[in-house]
Amino acid sequence: MAEQVEEPSVRPSDPWRGPKFLTTKRNGSHTWQVIAGSATLGLAVAAGAVLAAGPWDNGQRKAERALAAAADRTGGAHHGRTTPEGPRPAPSAPAVLPALTAGKAAQDPAGLRAALTPLVDAPGLGKKLAASVVDTATGEQLYGHGATTPMTPASTIKIATTTAALSVLGPDHRIATTAALSSDSRTLTLVGGGDPTLAKADLRAMADEVADALREDGGGSEDGGDGEDPAGPVRLTYDVSRYSGPELHPISPNENIAPVTALMIDEGRLDGSDRGPAARTDDPAGDAARAFAEALEKAGVQVTGAPREARAADKARTVATHRSAPLSALAERTLTNSDNDIAEALARQTAIAKGEKASFAGARRAVTNELKKLQLPVGGAHFADGSGLDRKDRVTPALLTALLARAADPDRPGLRPVLTGLPIAGFSGTLDSRYERDAAGTGLVRAKTGTLQGVNSLAGTVVDRQGRLLAFAFLASGSASAAGAEPALDALATALAGV
Repeated sequence: MAEQVEEPSVRPSDPWRGPKFLTTKRNGSHTWQVIAGSATLGLAVAAGAVLAAGPWDNGQRKAERALAAAADRTGGAHHGRTTPEGPRPAPSAPAVLPALTAGKAAQDPAGLRAALTPLVDAPGLGKKLAASVVDTATGEQLYGHGATTPMTPASTIKIATTTAALSVLGPDHRIATTAALSSDSRTLTLVGGGDPTLAKADLRAMADEVADALREDGGGSEDGGDGEDPAGPVRLTYDVSRYSGPELHPISPNENIAPVTALMIDEGRLDGSDRGPAARTDDPAGDAARAFAEALEKAGVQVTGAPREARAADKARTVATHRSAPLSALAERTLTNSDNDIAEALARQTAIAKGEKASFAGARRAVTNELKKLQLPVGGAHFADGSGLDRKDRVTPALLTALLARAADPDRPGLRPVLTGLPIAGFSGTLDSRYERDAAGTGLVRAKTGTLQGVNSLAGTVVDRQGRLLAFAFLASGSASAAGAEPALDALATALAGV
């Protein structure tokens, strides 16, 4: 029986559809359309959603800032493109919103206990629940229920993975895929850097660069067509040595993750999707190399023989480079869509930067050490992987809330994508369809979900009625089904918005 894991919905308005990394704005438009389409929520939710998005000017998604600025200029929010059948523009929220903690009283722990205690024993949560709620401004734990108990986190472990990667590498880091040409110009090597989002279009652009370099080297002949001399011939090899250790995740083969290799295209997906379970290739590096060979031929480069695995020669020079989207965007995509392949890639990038081997074991050591460096409570934590698919993973609710509070720290703007990437209740990612439009938590709860068979978790942020940003983590185990556990978790998060 296949492992039960996250199954995000795929909708045309979701943020990662269409041209790669260029459609975040569509998420913002979808967000405001949902608000506009719900007359019962009105301005209260509109303002709440802006507050929940966070006032962190350096960390808020550019598309969200642009949307807010556009609404302010026009005097009314333009909730996406106007169509005859679409919603009418709704009135804008106030142009100026106070800072979250400006003049606001701290939350009363007794009030939190009163709100949460009746909910923690919900039958749908299963045999065991551990919880933590903290005020992100002060770091004070306002509520704890087994807060230091190590639990299987499922995909909420991605909060730790992305925090460690952003801390080590910075939000502007990009993963490079290169093509290296031997000194005699006869062997070309596609060198994987560990970017799982590499696409065929990227390989075509690299092939054009290679063709130009070969022609500059005088590799063309006199019988080329279309006004351009063909280049080559070259032998094509591919280098995946940047990663080490086993490629297969312990749950593999599985439709939730491809073999973890330094070279792949489209996360090894075979169905054209960009999230959720999908049929995966068992040879992602070979597939990428063969796609590159085709792109080279179309660019006018003659390739002899079939691609084979080999390291680039020591004296080979780089003739083409593709760089991934910034790490900030990759981290957001990881969290919004619960992307297992990117999560494992970020864990390995962290390992490389920390001087560890780029393997499951090396990533575990690197993430653990970086979180220790951030002075986070890692006692009892075990990072068997970066995605949360491994049942050997352990974190405490206290660690998850400490991670979220650290990401909200004004002195650490580089960690802000950990918050801006969280799915928004009823709006985006894995929370898109979990909250009804008129539900109390819609637009206010931002949280990473976690789902394995018998394991359900939710960790994120919410703004309480005092205007304080609270971080929460609820980890449940022994549940009979996700259908029973998820509403109970959502009720806990929603209760925080009302206290």
